[in-house]
Amino acid sequence: MRICSFLPSGTEILFALGLEDSVVGVTFECDYPAEARTKEVVVYTKLPPGLPEREIDRQVNEFSSQGRSLYRLDAEKLRQLKPELILTQDLCHVCAASPNDLAAVLGTLSPCPRVLALTPRTIADVWKDIIAVGNATGRQAEATTLVANLERKIAQVRKNTSDQRPRVLCLEWLDPPFAAGHWVPEMVELAGGIDVLGRAAEPGVEVSWDAIKESDPEIILAMPCGYHREEVEAELQIVPFPDIWYSLRAVQAGRVFAMDASSHFSRPGPRIADGVVTLAEMFDEQTQPKKSASAERSWDRTARAGQR
Repeated sequence: MRICSFLPSGTEILFALGLEDSVVGVTFECDYPAEARTKEVVVYTKLPPGLPEREIDRQVNEFSSQGRSLYRLDAEKLRQLKPELILTQDLCHVCAASPNDLAAVLGTLSPCPRVLALTPRTIADVWKDIIAVGNATGRQAEATTLVANLERKIAQVRKNTSDQRPRVLCLEWLDPPFAAGHWVPEMVELAGGIDVLGRAAEPGVEVSWDAIKESDPEIILAMPCGYHREEVEAELQIVPFPDIWYSLRAVQAGRVFAMDASSHFSRPGPRIADGVVTLAEMFDEQTQPKKSASAERSWDRTARAGQR
């Protein structure tokens, strides 16, 4: 089977099911596993690189208000690749190419491929999407086994969580601030925390700095969508935070952490389970007496991010 993936999480699912040889086309963001980078790129962003977050937000809103897509499909390359199956999503038209982006091109493809749109809002939905991809590709057994393993990993985390539940703010965008939604609040809960502003199974929402101050988080997780950890660390140093930011107890206590959003939070794929494990380890470290100097150093690089 020849498959094109229009979203990074779809690419990760395909590789996790052992379909790497069937993947013929991916997006410009598909970087995991490393072999994904060797595939033909068929989806590109229209946003120029290196924009500050505030400008990205402005341009995204401008594209949206004009009914324009943020993505460009290479129609000629798609025709050459002749995919039998295309994975896309209909959850967030900002995060990845959607069926709307494909509509104008689909009629020019011969043979016409099957299109599977993934629309997860919860962790359970992510697992259902893995099963759906397995069913569409003849990898039902592999998909069932993968989901069972992911569920066991999370179940083990829940078994070991502490009774102390830190109040956590997850920011999926920093400028302007957005509280993360969909599966992220659920991840925080499974890891033993309390998400103070996120709404499970609902889209991320822009929040005011006054609302952030009132929520009084003990821990702030910076996870701007599409950014890897090193990029988030850099963002925390250059974003023009208001004075309220520096008055937050999490900032003053050095409990602002740069998370690898692309790996563990913004992509609804198998590594969501690893994100829950990461959060559980962090919450345990932050709520329990320091166990050793080495344990403290494990978070030292990010704990000071965003401090003045």
